[in-house]
Amino acid sequence: MPRGARGRSEGSTAAPHRPLPDDYFMGIAYAVRERANCLGFKVGAIVVLDGRVVSTGYNGTPEHMLNCDEGGCVRCAERSRPEAANPRFQSGTGYDVCICVHAEQNALMAAARFGIPVAGALIYTTIQPCFGCLKEMVQAHVEGVRYRHPWNHPDLTLKPQYEMLKTRFSQGVKQIFTPDPREAWALGRGSKARKANDTGHPIQSPGIDPPQPRGGSS
Repeated sequence: MPRGARGRSEGSTAAPHRPLPDDYFMGIAYAVRERANCLGFKVGAIVVLDGRVVSTGYNGTPEHMLNCDEGGCVRCAERSRPEAANPRFQSGTGYDVCICVHAEQNALMAAARFGIPVAGALIYTTIQPCFGCLKEMVQAHVEGVRYRHPWNHPDLTLKPQYEMLKTRFSQGVKQIFTPDPREAWALGRGSKARKANDTGHPIQSPGIDPPQPRGGSS
């Protein structure tokens, strides 16, 4: 059998295009996101160590608690009401009383729960990490982050602080553009219940500066 022909039947065509590693791993993060139950944006994240997925997480309420989309989180429920033009919790605020756990947090905590080391890992997440998730990754010695959709804190004076956190990742915090077939669902686009940037994660296209967010939660 010729070299490289293992597993192919006689007369078969060439193998389909293999995705690049970034697209492969982000595709897995998209699949994990399908389990998200937050009323805000739906987010999925995975931890990759030595080229292998070692942990996954999606955003929603803690295990064995009422799901966010069933009314489990007061902060998210108030923000999702159609009449919430001036919500009690503004964009980027109230995280201390939001009981939803972010996807990146869930991925890191699942690894800790089962004794899986994450030092030196890459995290792939469908939305750029918030302040809290980013500093937790620094503390866990994660070496790099890859995200699909960007996020900016509504208080732009805090951007230098966020940029300082980013310098702690030896492999950088970088946006990648893996096609997202469920973007409209995950980001709430087309919903009458909330604006497109309701979670404080404004969306941008390659090469375009993100708009200043006007309010929302994660």
